[in-house]
Amino acid sequence: MPALGMAQDTGRLVRWLKAEGEEVRKGEPLMEVETDKVTVEVEAPADGTLADVRAAEGEDVPVGRSVALILAPGEPVPVETESTDADAEAAVRVAPSTDGREAPRAAPRARRRLASPKARRLAAERGVDLGSVGGSGPGGAIVAADIEASGAAPAPARSVSTGLMWERMAERTTKSWQTAPHFFLFREVDAGRLDGWRESARKRPGYESVTHTDLLVKVSAEALRRHPRVNASWRGREVISAADVNVGIAVATEDGLVVPVVHGADRLSLDEIAARRSALVAAAREGRLRPEDVSGGTFTVSNLGMYGVDAFLAVLNPPQAAILAVGRIAERVVSVDGAPAVRPTLVFSVSFDHRVVDGARGAEFVDTLASLVEEPAGLVT
Repeated sequence: MPALGMAQDTGRLVRWLKAEGEEVRKGEPLMEVETDKVTVEVEAPADGTLADVRAAEGEDVPVGRSVALILAPGEPVPVETESTDADAEAAVRVAPSTDGREAPRAAPRARRRLASPKARRLAAERGVDLGSVGGSGPGGAIVAADIEASGAAPAPARSVSTGLMWERMAERTTKSWQTAPHFFLFREVDAGRLDGWRESARKRPGYESVTHTDLLVKVSAEALRRHPRVNASWRGREVISAADVNVGIAVATEDGLVVPVVHGADRLSLDEIAARRSALVAAAREGRLRPEDVSGGTFTVSNLGMYGVDAFLAVLNPPQAAILAVGRIAERVVSVDGAPAVRPTLVFSVSFDHRVVDGARGAEFVDTLASLVEEPAGLVT
C-alpha cells in the first residue's frame, strides 16, 4: 500500500483493476486506492503475474503493508504452509542439527488461502473461515460462488458505507470545530460590477467558461496578497505565514466534500484561473484528482449560490485560518443615495481562526474583499 499523502496512515483498496493470475505490465493501472482526499489509480511496479492477493476490495490497509505479489515470468508462487496468525507468530520450529542437538529453524511464512477479493469480502461479512471452503477457481482459488455454496447466511442489513473520504471529512470538521476558535464576519455587497465583469469576460475568446467562482477566487487571491496575516495558519504556538497564495475551491462529490487547490492564484490571470478550476472540478467529480491537486491550500472559497442559498457559515478547513462562504446573487431593495433601489447583491461570510486573526484584522480583510467585488478595477485581466 503506497503512501499518497504526507499524513496518510492507511489507504482503502477500492477495487482491483487486474484479477489474480492475470498478466500485468509495469506502469499499467493495477488497483484503485482511496485516501481521505482522493481516489487514485496505482500502477504496477513491474511486469509479471498478479498473485497472492492479500487485500480485499473495500479493505483499509496500513501504508507499507503488502497487498499482493507480482511474480516474474515463470516464477512460481512461493511455497508456504497454511497456518493461523498465532502459528505465524511462532518465530521458530525445531529441527535436528548435525551434532544430534535440536537447532532453531525459521518457520515458513503464513499465507492466506488464494481467494478473489469478492470472495474475501463475502467471507468476512458472513463469518466464513476460508480454510474450511474448497476453491473452484484457477489453482484452487476460492471464488464468490464457493462462499455462496458454503451455506453461510448472508450478512444482516447494515448502514451504507460512507467511504474513507467522507469519514475523514467528518473527523476533520469535528476536530476543526472543537479546536479552532471560530468567529464570523458578514457583509452584503453590491454584485452589479461582479455580474458585469463576468458577462464582459465571457465575450472574450478563451473566457467563455468564466464563472462567479472564478471571479471570487481572483478577488480572494488579491485580498490575501494584501493581507498576508489571513493567508496563514496556527502551528503549535506560532502564526506561520504561507509563502504562496493557494486558493482551494470546495467541491461536492458523491464521496464527500473535496477541496482542490488553485496554486499561486494571485499570479494567475482570470482565464488561467477558469481553466484550472474547470479541470479540477471535472477531475474531482470523476474521481481523478491527484494528491498534489488537493495539497497546499491556504484559503478556501465555498460557493453555494447555485443552490439558492442566501448565506451560510462555513467550518474552517484546517490548517487554514479563513474560509469564504458565498450565497446567491439576488435582487434586493437597498438604499442608493438615500433612496430605495433594487440592486443585485450577495451576502458573504468569512470564518476566521481567532488564534491567527483578530476581529480588526478580519474586518479589514472583509472590507478589502467587498471593495474588490464592488469595484474590481485593476483585476480585469
